[in-house]
Amino acid sequence: MTTTTETHGVDPTPSPLALLLLGREADPNSERGVECPGDLPAASDPDLVARARAAKEKLGDRVFILGHHYQRDEVIEFADVTGDSFKLARDAAARPEAEYIVFCGVHFMAESADILTSERQQVVLPDLAAGCSMADMATAEQVAECWDVLTDAGVADVTVPVSYMNSSADIKAFTGKHGGTICTSSNAKRALEWAFEQGQKVLFLPDQHLGRNTAVLEMGFSLEDCVLYNPHKPNGGLTAEQLRDAKMILWRGHCSVHGRFNLDSVNEVRERIPGVNVLVHPECRHEVVTAADQVGSTEYIIKALDAAEPGSKWAIGTELNLVRRLAKAHPDKEVVFLDRTVCFCSTMNRIDLPHLVWALESLAEGRVPNVITVDAETEKYAKAALDRMLALP
Repeated sequence: MTTTTETHGVDPTPSPLALLLLGREADPNSERGVECPGDLPAASDPDLVARARAAKEKLGDRVFILGHHYQRDEVIEFADVTGDSFKLARDAAARPEAEYIVFCGVHFMAESADILTSERQQVVLPDLAAGCSMADMATAEQVAECWDVLTDAGVADVTVPVSYMNSSADIKAFTGKHGGTICTSSNAKRALEWAFEQGQKVLFLPDQHLGRNTAVLEMGFSLEDCVLYNPHKPNGGLTAEQLRDAKMILWRGHCSVHGRFNLDSVNEVRERIPGVNVLVHPECRHEVVTAADQVGSTEYIIKALDAAEPGSKWAIGTELNLVRRLAKAHPDKEVVFLDRTVCFCSTMNRIDLPHLVWALESLAEGRVPNVITVDAETEKYAKAALDRMLALP
């Protein structure tokens, strides 16, 4: 039974839990682990699992469901394959018999799948609101303006764009049109090495942290070799001299999840769990990456936990859904989330079981919802950039 209390014009005092869920307070006494205060509620319809199974069975080989590592367990349960964004796009291209590719991820991932799959295949994103804050930090107009700034500074001709996979099709197309390549968090070093064989400078889009960490920690550059281009400031907030002196021109973008880990997170977990191994994604800040024991892509993190000794302790700096899944998969190891307050990727979590069921049932009934289509010219140049990445040694 629910009770209410009249306030007679006085604002009710929010409870501590309410403030925590609203993001207005932190809980300094919470136990670190893989559970998150304000965990996502279960689906309200108890028949959703059965409906998802029935729709998928009816579609058979006509549908291929991709599940990114950061998706909820309720979605991963129905994925035919799981992986990072590029692996999933390639897996989709390797299934030409599937008429429908249901991509449980975010918008830029579905775009990449559309670029790499055949014309007869249709890519469906169960919720069109599932975007990526990092990808949204670089628009086509902003990047075109940046290139004009580089041209005015006299460095565009010697600059090669390298764009992270976590970018829109428009940014991938810009990269392809200007002779650049795409990279993932796994092959960023190889992509940068290739780029510096083509030119003297790199414009790295849109994640500053992956670009900086790769250049400084893996390629021997200094922090002074890197400058940060801010699209919200005139000329990116940089002088022509700074652009001429720089080797890495980093776009001011970041992942909203990985970018919130800080040095205090690392120091606190080391104090709290003696002997812990800190393993973080290269999208984390430079101070976090340099303080960690190991750094690697999503696939690297998974393999590291698989190979870890029983009884070892791990603090993982990446999205919580994956960390929780790793903890469940390795009960013989202590696996905790690196930070107290950072929880799920909000945009990844837009793909939930109700949206997946709606998409599958629509397909089973002959309706194709939320089709992601990249226009021919954008696809041409974006694919050129992707093909350059695939050709890397």
